[in-house]
Amino acid sequence: MNKSEAKARIEKLKKEINHYRYQYHVLDKQEISDAALDSLKRELFILEQEWPVLITPDSPTQRVAGKALAAFHKVAHSKPMLSLVDCFSFDELQDWEKRIKKLAPQDKFDYYAEIKMDGLAVNLIYENGLLTQGSTRGDGKIGEDVTSNLKTINSIPLKLNEPFPKKIEVRGEVYMSKKNFEALNKREEGKYANPRNIAAGSIRQLDPKIPASRKLDFMAYDIASDIGLATHEQVHQELTRLGFRSNEHNAHCRDLNEVEKYYEKIGKIRKKFNYWSDGTVINVNDIALFKKLGVAGKAPRGGIAYKYPAEQATTIVEDIQVQVGRTGALTPVAHLKPVSVAGTTVARATLHNEDEIKRLDVRVGDTVIIQKAGDIIPDIVKVLKNLRPNNAKAFIFPKTCPACGSKVLRREGEVAHYCSNKQCFAQEKEKLYHFVSKKAFDIDGLGPKIIDQLLEEGLIADAADIFSLRKEDLQLLERFAEKSADNLIKSIAKAKEVSFAKFIYALGIRHVGEETAYDLAGQFGSLSKLINASQEELNKIHEVGEVMAKSVYDFFQDKKNKDLIKKLLQNGVCIRRDAIYRVSANKSITGNTFVLTGTLKTMTRDEAKEKIRQAGGNISSSVSKQTDYVIAGEEPGSKYTKAKKINIKILSEKEFISIL
Repeated sequence: MNKSEAKARIEKLKKEINHYRYQYHVLDKQEISDAALDSLKRELFILEQEWPVLITPDSPTQRVAGKALAAFHKVAHSKPMLSLVDCFSFDELQDWEKRIKKLAPQDKFDYYAEIKMDGLAVNLIYENGLLTQGSTRGDGKIGEDVTSNLKTINSIPLKLNEPFPKKIEVRGEVYMSKKNFEALNKREEGKYANPRNIAAGSIRQLDPKIPASRKLDFMAYDIASDIGLATHEQVHQELTRLGFRSNEHNAHCRDLNEVEKYYEKIGKIRKKFNYWSDGTVINVNDIALFKKLGVAGKAPRGGIAYKYPAEQATTIVEDIQVQVGRTGALTPVAHLKPVSVAGTTVARATLHNEDEIKRLDVRVGDTVIIQKAGDIIPDIVKVLKNLRPNNAKAFIFPKTCPACGSKVLRREGEVAHYCSNKQCFAQEKEKLYHFVSKKAFDIDGLGPKIIDQLLEEGLIADAADIFSLRKEDLQLLERFAEKSADNLIKSIAKAKEVSFAKFIYALGIRHVGEETAYDLAGQFGSLSKLINASQEELNKIHEVGEVMAKSVYDFFQDKKNKDLIKKLLQNGVCIRRDAIYRVSANKSITGNTFVLTGTLKTMTRDEAKEKIRQAGGNISSSVSKQTDYVIAGEEPGSKYTKAKKINIKILSEKEFISIL
């Protein structure tokens, strides 16, 4: 990127960030997530570091927040309320330490680590021990006088414990607890997106009755006045003594290794907190040294926000390509400029189908917000059209299959496009990848790269050929030694014995997922009965509708599929009879539908599903009014929230075990 291109990108980023920051900090409206906004700011910060001559006073990196609301009295802070630079890895944290140690090479460094609260920063002034003024951060230098509203928060003392300084300024975070947020959202039918916005909006209400009704909380994190304290650790001890809540998880760290241990420890338990947190704050503990290091822009050099990986980030779409799946469905995939999301580097995101591309209006060259939660494939959730370059290229869905050149069809009533060629080579590869996957035959060591090699060398043409492979065949392949060939042959031999449900799932029947495969196995009990089942019989099964019933029926009428099944059995595949479900009945479970969320302590989710199936229950991947129970382990997700909202019975792991 040359100087001219960097300048153009910086100007667009500044305009976009300022828009979202004004909406969020001044008008209390959130158009994009905090994580996405942080990602934009981070891109701007990096560009400005590469081109420092392009840094201007109006850049968002040189300021803290938006303007004060006109409805409130403006208050000048005695000392600026500064922001912090973010980092997302231990390497970045070490780089920060190297920079500050260069400024004070003779000094000894230790640190004080704190929880980074997700709330609204405020400044409190106490004179003669009494609260005389409370104000918001505002633009860092001038905030808003919200004393009356802050006085409604019970965790803010109206009078300090004695002895107290004649005048003292205390800073901290106003926030709403998870419990109060859920209760408020229940009362107002899910009106609020996040507790940070409620806290900010409540404090800016002209009527103090409103924040009083919201049951807000306050956590102190600093003293802006010089009262003779030597370390940041002592500041927190003094805050506690004066009558403030100081986070009990804060800790003194002798070096960065202890900081990293602290960060990892908090990362494991933070979701259990009764408040939201997106990271930790690391400060040089020695206050004199902290001041000596000074300020860079609008951030103190002696402090840094060590944040946890965000589930959203911004990046650029470099290309859009189409993949062909095992059922022939064509899926457009965005190829992205690599970006870190939720702790992993993401370079691709699914665009699902043509309708989704049109809805998002995503083009090659666009800056987009991507989202990733857990192991879910990343999605593009928003296009930032104000950052669209002039040469952005619209995507046109192909009329022919990119793999085999056959005509592409879109079936009536469906959003997906399909390759019309049932013999399409790309489909055959995807079917094989599915066949050997963990939830199917689970052949350890047989991944996509090896399958591709086997196909290219002509050693296999279908799934059944896998079970006729010899060690000598594998040793012909690149990077295959005698031991690795022997190990794979053993894995294949072990996989020959398979449960009926996994056998059905491995066949890759359109619309048939893992749970439907178990339902079919439990209903029919044998392969011959399933193959000869009518559409009417299939349609009567739990959660099998007309479309799925027709898909299963048509699959077993196809001679090619029948021949494959026959060949699998001839090559030694054995369907275990011990996997026929619904044989034991538990009155608390039989016929009921269960959804699992969170981490279980005593068993894996797959083991829990197995127990439910054996007891005659059904599994669903999503919560609906047809769900009977949600089993919630540690750190449950959105399924738990939805279950509470629609009053579905929630079982703890202990309760689930008891009904087993």
